Amino acid sequence: MAAEKPLWTPSEESIERANVTQFARMAIHDWGLRLNTYPAFYRWSVDHPEQFWRSVWKFCGVRGEHGARAMVDGGKMPGARFFPDGRLNFAENLLGRHNDSDGDAIVFWGEDKVKRRMSHAELRVLVGRLAEALRAAGVAPGDRVAGYLPNIPEAVAAMLAAASIGASWSSCSPDFGVQGVLDRFGQIEPKVLFTADGYWYNGKPVGVLEKVGEIVAQLPTVRRTVVVSYLDEQPDVSLVPNAQRLEDFIAPHAPGDIRFEQMPFNYPLYIMYSSGTTGVPKCIVHGAGGTLLKHLSEHQLHSDLKPGDRLFYFTTCGWMMWNWLASGLASGATLVG
Repeated sequence: MAAEKPLWTPSEESIERANVTQFARMAIHDWGLRLNTYPAFYRWSVDHPEQFWRSVWKFCGVRGEHGARAMVDGGKMPGARFFPDGRLNFAENLLGRHNDSDGDAIVFWGEDKVKRRMSHAELRVLVGRLAEALRAAGVAPGDRVAGYLPNIPEAVAAMLAAASIGASWSSCSPDFGVQGVLDRFGQIEPKVLFTADGYWYNGKPVGVLEKVGEIVAQLPTVRRTVVVSYLDEQPDVSLVPNAQRLEDFIAPHAPGDIRFEQMPFNYPLYIMYSSGTTGVPKCIVHGAGGTLLKHLSEHQLHSDLKPGDRLFYFTTCGWMMWNWLASGLASGATLVG
C-alpha cells in the first residue's frame, strides 16, 4: 500500500520566513544549543521551560520587566511559578504596536446589520477614556469589571481599560439568562458592568436591558452600568439602576496618555468559568503574564501570525476563545469579528 502524501507541504521560502524558524535560530544562538532538527528543538522547549519562556519574552517583544528568575518550584504542580519577580501590564502589551496607526485594529460585522472599523489610534483613545472613567467610578487594582456583551469592538476596549488599571475582567454572552449571569458574576462582585442594549440573531433584534435591570438589582456591588449602543443609537437606560450610556460615561474624560499600572506578572487578569454542568459554574482565574506569553506563543509560533495579518475566530464573549482572539493585538494583527 502506497504511503499517503501530505495534503500540503510548505515551500522552502515559507519555512525560511516562518516565525518559528526565526525564533529557533535566536534561541539556539542565545543559549548555545547544539541542535539542528525540529524534534530536538521541541525537546529542548519541554526540558528547559525557563529558557524557552525567556526566549518567547524576548522574541515577542514583551513590554515589562521579567526579573532575575524565570521559574521557581518548577517540579511542583500546582506550585510552579513563572517570572515571580516580573512586572508588566497586559493592556500595554496589546496596545503597544501601531498605537497611533490609522490601520484597522478591529473590523466588525454584526450579521448584516452593522459594519464598523476601529483603527489602532481610535482603540487607544477609547481605552484611555474608559480607563479614566473607570477610575472615577472607583475601580482600582484588584477590583472586578464585568461585561454582558456581544463580540463588538467596545468589549475589547472595556477589557483593555480594566486591564490597564490592574482590574480583573470577566464576561458573559448576552444570550445568557438572568440566573446564568448571576451564577457567574454573583461570585466575583464586580464594581462596574458593561452591557449592550441588545444583539442581532438571525436578522432579528433581541433587546436585553430588561434582563440587565433584573441582573443589576441582584448585584449590589455594581456601582455603575455602562450601556453600549448596538441596536439603537439612543437606548433607553431607565430600566437599569445607575446606568449610563457609554458616551455619557466617558464624556468628562478627554483623550490623553494611558496610565498603565505595572502589576506583578501573575496578577489576576481574567475570571472565566466552568460549564456549570455539575452545579454553579466554578471561577477559573487566569494570570496576566501567563495569558500573554501563552497567547503570544500560540499566535506567533504555532499560527505564524505577523503584523498586519487578520485574525478571525467565531466566538462569543462567554467563551475563552474570545480572550484568545483579543490577544492578537499583541502581535500587531487586525481582529475580525
